[in-house]
Amino acid sequence: MAAELVEAKNMVMSFRVSDLQMLLGFVGRSKSGLKHELVTRALQLVQFDCSPELFKKIRELYETRYAKKGAEPLPQPHRPLEPLAAHAPYERPGAGPRTPLSGPHIDYPVLYGKYLNGLGRLPPKTLKPEVRLVKLPFFNTLDELLKPTELVPQNSEKLQESPCIFALTPRQVELIRNSRELQPGVKAVQVVLRICYSDTSCPQEDQYPPNIAVKVNHSYCSVPGYYPSNKPGVEPKRPCRPINLTHLMYLSSATNRITVTWGNYGKSYSVALYLVRQLSSAELLQRLKTIGVKHPELCKALVKEKLRLDPDSEIATTGVRVSLICPLVKMRLTVPCRAETCAHLQCFDAVFYLQMNEKKPTWTCPVCDKPAPYDQLIIDGLLSKILSECEGADEIEYLVDGSWCPIRAEKERSCSPQGPILVLGTSEANGLLPTPSSNGGGALGGTGGPAGAAGGTENGKPGADVVDLTLDSSSEEEEEDDDDEEEDEDEEGPRPKRRCPFPKGLVPAC
Repeated sequence: MAAELVEAKNMVMSFRVSDLQMLLGFVGRSKSGLKHELVTRALQLVQFDCSPELFKKIRELYETRYAKKGAEPLPQPHRPLEPLAAHAPYERPGAGPRTPLSGPHIDYPVLYGKYLNGLGRLPPKTLKPEVRLVKLPFFNTLDELLKPTELVPQNSEKLQESPCIFALTPRQVELIRNSRELQPGVKAVQVVLRICYSDTSCPQEDQYPPNIAVKVNHSYCSVPGYYPSNKPGVEPKRPCRPINLTHLMYLSSATNRITVTWGNYGKSYSVALYLVRQLSSAELLQRLKTIGVKHPELCKALVKEKLRLDPDSEIATTGVRVSLICPLVKMRLTVPCRAETCAHLQCFDAVFYLQMNEKKPTWTCPVCDKPAPYDQLIIDGLLSKILSECEGADEIEYLVDGSWCPIRAEKERSCSPQGPILVLGTSEANGLLPTPSSNGGGALGGTGGPAGAAGGTENGKPGADVVDLTLDSSSEEEEEDDDDEEEDEDEEGPRPKRRCPFPKGLVPAC
């Protein structure tokens, strides 16, 4: 079977454009595109879907093409690519005599000279840098289904279409089917499409071209929309993430067709296909706890380094304060972490940081606003130990020797409220506050006169009453009325009892 595949591939490589179009039309595939695209499409068919009917069609086209040559011998397609007689300068010494093929009558594909150069390998001059994409923490790459390939416009139209055909191997299909569900209908193992700028200088972030649309087989795939912008004059931003194609693909040996529609406005983009396993924030946290914990002694040495006396500085730092409250959620830290590249000692909570980047990946430190990617995060072992030992404080201070001390907020001294004491005497009727005297009976008006007499003892009780003003106003008013009635009784004598105006046994309706 392997020999038949090699033979079929070599026959396809020798086809002209018309032969390739006839072969692709025979299996119902697109016949449009440049020659190298047709060759790629045909080779993928041979690799993943080489049925006996397809192999028979390839041999038929191959024999039909060379049937016109008459006496000329047919090329041997199963031989390696390097001994083609059309490339006489590359004949190996000692090889047997070969019958030269007539160059003008045989149209070898440009792909031979461009990529293979008649040697069966890529020449050094064609090894140009490839487009690379940044690694995504929440996606673990299992297989590369399609290397980053540039989207080449076919004409001068603004809206372009670029097709891609591929098939999954049985192992990849089983990986997808047997993976767990992250949510209903979403598998953990996925086939994702990634798009970026065609820039080879550095790994590229995901970036969508204008007017992007992705069609998988016969259905369009949803693409992340724009974030609404509340600020005037600010264009809405679009989260560029890998596009999950799994739910629209054929999970079998059948070939899948993906068509990317994009706007051609001068910038160059590349697309790639990957088989990935999507991870959750809990899985990333567990991985960070396993491989990303920094030993307390190393953290202590870092504190000493930060507080070391600088002879060139006129200011000596004796300590630095670190809050035990996460700057993200304003809650006490549980898993203190920070980026290795950050210059500060303040930490944030790894749990909430990973959850926020799972929803909207920014990977920016909430303390210094500098990049804090996942592969640079560390868990502060010293601060983790402090959190378990210091439960009553929300802030600590690191000292120059690497030690620490808690900083507790000074609590306001609470004392029970004491109401003012008001001494009520005979001057209360005149609206004057009494002033106690040494003999215990005087008021502002002195001790003489009727007022002074009224301020003395009555029925063996002291003339001055002490009232707590913290009582409610109703009790105060009742006591004041009692005092007024007692004063009136002293001056005018006891009042006669008032008779009830209603007959006995009757109660007024109001």
